[in-house]
Amino acid sequence: MAAYAAAPAELLRAAWPAICGGAGVQALRGPEIGLVMLRGRVGGGGAPFNLGEASVVRASVRLSSGEVGHAMVLGRDVEKARLAAAFDAAWQSPQWQARIEAEVVDRSLALAAEVDRARRDETEATRVDFFTLVRGED
Repeated sequence: MAAYAAAPAELLRAAWPAICGGAGVQALRGPEIGLVMLRGRVGGGGAPFNLGEASVVRASVRLSSGEVGHAMVLGRDVEKARLAAAFDAAWQSPQWQARIEAEVVDRSLALAAEVDRARRDETEATRVDFFTLVRGED
């Protein structure tokens, strides 16, 4: 489910008709736009605190073959949430599972890793190493 939520909307839009185009999709819930509270921890493991809110869209769908899928994605793209839920449902069917893993999940995770690598490289370029010189009178 995280791979569908992290996938670019264009990837999901292009992959659905190619993989599962004939499957009927019925909305069970939403897509609904709402807010979630983002929480952090002091020092990464200390007391929790509320950082702020983020917009999300959630959706639940049922395929004509009976599988039910759910999705929650950051942002306000209702079509992406509906498609993510549809892929979650379709993945449960053995006839589509391998293609979805290869064409959507693996590509989405590879794209996310590439974005993370670029962000790490950009951050690394701004890192400053501090050092102390020993003074003679100390």
